Amino acid sequence: MERNFKDVLKHRRSYYTIGNGSPVPDKEIEDVLTTAVEYVPSAFNSQSTRLVLLLGKDHKKLWEIVKETLRKILPAEQFTQTESKIDKSFASGYGTVLFFEDETVVKSLQESFPSYEAKFPVWSEQTSAMHQLAVWSMLEDLGFGASLQHYNPLIDEDVRKTWNLPSSWTLVAEMPFGLPVQSPGEKEIKPLEDRILVFKS
Repeated sequence: MERNFKDVLKHRRSYYTIGNGSPVPDKEIEDVLTTAVEYVPSAFNSQSTRLVLLLGKDHKKLWEIVKETLRKILPAEQFTQTESKIDKSFASGYGTVLFFEDETVVKSLQESFPSYEAKFPVWSEQTSAMHQLAVWSMLEDLGFGASLQHYNPLIDEDVRKTWNLPSSWTLVAEMPFGLPVQSPGEKEIKPLEDRILVFKS
């Protein structure tokens, strides 16, 4: 769609009803991740964010892992509702982007710059958040609907084992995406005058 940046931000919403289809070739989805990883900033140019794109059976496998993990810890009645939500809102999509932070990079920076030691984990989270917004916005600009989920850290170990990922990668968020089936409701925006202050001398 190639909207301008303001329009991209305005149109980015959480879509909880998505279908298993794509308006673009998979290569364009991969390009979204490549662009985010290459150009989204990070503190000290740490480049600590790691992304994993799951499509096809791998996408479905992730949400089976989520369901099996939750099945073990939730009461039966509550799990039934959760399973239905996962099947209709996340597993029903075309793919999932997993957002990780590489703790090896974070720890290395902590050792190299001890005066900022406590800050690097915070900056790492901020870096991940910027990648999440960038990927989310670009996916929506391609015609997808997406949402951001957080079943970590419950699924971290199974995810690392299933896709043979480094133990230093910490899962931060999961972003299922697919063709929008139902538009999101009206978004409530709190008064801007309470959230933005402008001072001019």
